[in-house]
Amino acid sequence: MGWDHPTAWNPKPRTPTRPPPPPPWRCRVPSRCCLWAGCDGSPRPAQGGGRSPAAPLGSPGATGIPAPARLPGGLRFPPGGPGGRWRRPRFHPRSKAEAEAMEKELLEDYRFGRQQLIEIWGHACAVAVTKDYEPTIFYPKRSPDPLYRDFTTQCEKMDIPFLSYLPTEVQLINDAYNAVVDAVLGAEAEVAEGTEPCAAILATLKHIRIPIVSLDVPSGWAAEAGGSGGISPDVLVSLAAPKECARRFLGRQHFVAGRFLPYDVQRKFELNPPEYPGTECVVAL
Repeated sequence: MGWDHPTAWNPKPRTPTRPPPPPPWRCRVPSRCCLWAGCDGSPRPAQGGGRSPAAPLGSPGATGIPAPARLPGGLRFPPGGPGGRWRRPRFHPRSKAEAEAMEKELLEDYRFGRQQLIEIWGHACAVAVTKDYEPTIFYPKRSPDPLYRDFTTQCEKMDIPFLSYLPTEVQLINDAYNAVVDAVLGAEAEVAEGTEPCAAILATLKHIRIPIVSLDVPSGWAAEAGGSGGISPDVLVSLAAPKECARRFLGRQHFVAGRFLPYDVQRKFELNPPEYPGTECVVAL
């Protein structure tokens, strides 16, 4: 990982009772050390690298290079200086206006298509829920939009079952299914709790005992204010970036699906996204 030790280190015990000092490890890339190696200020073993406690990383005494005010990847020096603990800035939720502006920029400037974005987000949401599952779809009010008609046709052609109605008996849902994916109102819809068929659906979802996975904005919640009388999801999957309502989310797990966002978009909207492990398209916050 780019670590170098200028002298040999003898691991054999010595005669004095005092333990030997740690080796003076030197980083070849001090400006990107914490981004790559996750340095947190603690001494490192010989196999993994580290830094000398006497000369904190980024200090002139350690590398001869002045410590930068801001590091790549959204990392900053803590208030205590480079010798303190390294932390990534918080992933701040976005307002509804910012989310709309970000989506508009993806569509117009980066030439993403609507279908492409929906497929990326849909795949990421499926990954966040589980790796292997057999879905059943309840689509109470079908949209005339050709895009949604195409998606419906694809599901039907792949023999994914559709429910003709949602049982009002909560126990039937608890016994028949392991989880509910909540996309009743959609990510862009306003609160329509009093409008049918959404009112009856939300009334049922409020009483089920199996986990609820909400996509972007839980149904019955205001995108800005959060939940007040809506459902209480166990899992929230934010699309691109968390919305303001995510501040009020009290469930067990919060995922974000935004790995595809171009770096310039991340920087413009100051998203400070977390690192996505491996090839994962979602990451837990």
